[in-house]
Amino acid sequence: MKNRILVVEDDTAIAEAIGLNLMLSDFDYKIIDDGAEAASYLEKDHSFDLALLDVMLPNLDGFALMKHMEKYNIPVLYLTAKGDLTSRIKGLRLGAEDYIVKPFEMLELLVRIEKILARTGKLSSILRYKTITVDVPKRLVSKDGEIVSLQPLEFDLLVILIKFKNCTLSRDRLLNEVWGFDFAGGTRTVDIHIAHLRKKLGQELNIVSVTKLGYRLED
Repeated sequence: MKNRILVVEDDTAIAEAIGLNLMLSDFDYKIIDDGAEAASYLEKDHSFDLALLDVMLPNLDGFALMKHMEKYNIPVLYLTAKGDLTSRIKGLRLGAEDYIVKPFEMLELLVRIEKILARTGKLSSILRYKTITVDVPKRLVSKDGEIVSLQPLEFDLLVILIKFKNCTLSRDRLLNEVWGFDFAGGTRTVDIHIAHLRKKLGQELNIVSVTKLGYRLED
């Protein structure tokens, strides 16, 4: 089952950009542009795993919305132009899991969403890409219903690529995420493991090489 994200943002361009990236990252989402409307909507549908809230909203601001999120145990990540220390502290003291100041990078937002979902125990443990299914807790990969044997690092690399599919990930980023910051080897290690994944999972695993940067898994 996909994780559901509530986005309460009155800037249409930002809301649409967030929605597009959530969709590409395999999240379900609902966008609402008014604070009071969001509070009312939760009374009939509150099955969300996370809420992304702007602070400066029409009719009911994001800080006031916090009590409505707490009522239904929905974690909150604030996305706002209010970057002053007082506002950040207020948001965190109200109970927000995180606070991002606009403008922000979409990849950073996706990473923070994943961290919050994992920390709060709401992260979906089954990943899917075309006919490939990854059971993260059991560390099992199947394609067309048949188990595919992957080495531990190959498995971890596949998980990162699927979680952030359609996003370009640098070799250094992949090294840090999979091998760790203290890994002494070079980025050639990433290339070798990508080649192994392509061989084991076939052409359906559409990993695109991005010149002089890294890789991107595309739908």
